[in-house]
Amino acid sequence: MTAPAGTGAKAPRTPPEDAPADPPVLELFAGVPGQEAAVAALRAAAHRPVHAYLLCGPPGTGRRAAARAFAASLLCPNGGCGHCDDCRRALAGTHPDLVTVERTGASVSVDEARQLTGLAQRKPFSAARQVLVVADVHLAVRSAPALLKTIEEPPATTVFVLLAEHVPPELATVASRCVRIDFPPLAVGEVARWLAERGLDPSRAAQVADGAAGNLERAMLLAADGGYAARIELWRSIPPRLDGHGATAGAMARELLASADAGLEPLRARHAEELREVEAQAEAAGERGVPGRRELTDRQHREERRWRTDEIRTGLAVLARAYRDRLADGVTGVGPGTQGHGPGDELKGYEAAVDLVTAAAASLQHNPNETLLLEALLVRLGRLGG
Repeated sequence: MTAPAGTGAKAPRTPPEDAPADPPVLELFAGVPGQEAAVAALRAAAHRPVHAYLLCGPPGTGRRAAARAFAASLLCPNGGCGHCDDCRRALAGTHPDLVTVERTGASVSVDEARQLTGLAQRKPFSAARQVLVVADVHLAVRSAPALLKTIEEPPATTVFVLLAEHVPPELATVASRCVRIDFPPLAVGEVARWLAERGLDPSRAAQVADGAAGNLERAMLLAADGGYAARIELWRSIPPRLDGHGATAGAMARELLASADAGLEPLRARHAEELREVEAQAEAAGERGVPGRRELTDRQHREERRWRTDEIRTGLAVLARAYRDRLADGVTGVGPGTQGHGPGDELKGYEAAVDLVTAAAASLQHNPNETLLLEALLVRLGRLGG
């Protein structure tokens, strides 16, 4: 297009064919699907941030991705343009003014909470402020007083983003000093739609979403897990195989736990890739060792333990559903050995089985011996009748 004569305007330059293309603009919160209310709150907060935010919700609901996206909005000189280097590095977790603090033990220790004070006092390297993301704050019960002191007295250039699965009573005061933003579990339909939009077969998307329990990270790994459907069928096959004998129950418990171990493989593959990336970054920076390697591997081990528990919990949910299906068929007279005359002994047995399986699933939160838990459950289920 030529500029009109006499205007003094210049025609736009046509870039050479070999000129590098501008990087695509990133949608900062693209990794946080199904959390419209939380995303809207964080977008609004980025315009006039306060000193501390609490992102609260179960694993896999997008809290970590939201924390990085929020950090990008706070560190970007343009408020989160999605185009600049600050945005890209924040989303990748490599921005020097974005610090993620992970616990090194079973809980956030008092020393770790006190170390946050030193981190909070440091000056930003390149941005106008720094963002400190603190993971697993729900496990900071003993260190709550030290954490509270740090949160209450931050410098003006530090913004805390705390991540917690829930708020124990001991941390109520800490939570009261923060702007709380909740991340509820994603609905099964929401997860299924998200997977289907990314090319997964709708029927498989529904099966994966059902086993993900609102955890999007788990759903993504299960979607790529070729053995998931077979593990579900294994749990569903349990009722007719039970005979009430301890030997049978022990063999089946070992079979189920072996399947849970096999279910760890996709997560372990992702963890191995994460470690390779960290090692490559350290090598490129000329580091002799790998900074943060221990913290990374500790976090990965915790994730693997949780994943294995989730595998067992998902299997128990499938087993409970199998007994509910038998109960429903018995009430309608469809099931074998029933005539539709109401809840006889067989139907009461199915009801009791559902209660037993539900109680076993609830007990997983107390970290029981899984082998003994499953063996005892299967013996009792067998004595009720398949």
